Amino acid sequence: MFRTGSKKKIEFRDIPEAILRFYRAHEQYDAACQIIIGTDSQNFSDTKMVTVIAVICEGHGGIFFYEITRKRLIRDVRQKLHVETMDSLRVAEDLVMELESQEKYQDLYLSCPVSIHVDAGNSEKGKTRPLIPELVGWIRACGYEARVKPESFVASTIADRISK
Repeated sequence: MFRTGSKKKIEFRDIPEAILRFYRAHEQYDAACQIIIGTDSQNFSDTKMVTVIAVICEGHGGIFFYEITRKRLIRDVRQKLHVETMDSLRVAEDLVMELESQEKYQDLYLSCPVSIHVDAGNSEKGKTRPLIPELVGWIRACGYEARVKPESFVASTIADRISK
C-alpha cells in the first residue's frame, strides 16, 4: 500500500491519475517535469525499506507517494543497496507499464522522464563509493537515468526521512 505525502492511503493503480492531475495543473508554467523514484532503508530488528515516487515541476513544487516494506535484517551494505535499487526498479517498471497502457497518459509519459535516485555517494572514504558503477550501470541498462549523492535527493532526503 502506498501513501501520499500527507500520509493518506492510495492504491498504486491510482497514482498515475494523481500524477496526471499534477502534470496538467503545472503545464501552464512551461517548466520541465520529472518522475523520480528512490529507495532508502534503515535497520531496526528488521530492515525498513521506503520507496518514493516523486513528481517534480522545476521551480513549481512537487508531490510524492511512498511505500513502506519490511525485510529480514540486511546488514551487508552491498546487498542492502542492491535490494534498494531492485525495489526502485520494480516500482519504476510498474509505473511505466501503467503510463504506457493508456492513451490518456501518453503526453505525460513522453514529457516526463523517469529516473532513479540511489542512496550511494562518491565520498572518498564512503562504503558505497565502489558500488556506484555497478548500480548506475544496472539502472541505465534498464533504461533509466541514475543519480547518486549529492543529486539523489529522493532517496537520500525524502525516503531517508520516512525510513527513520
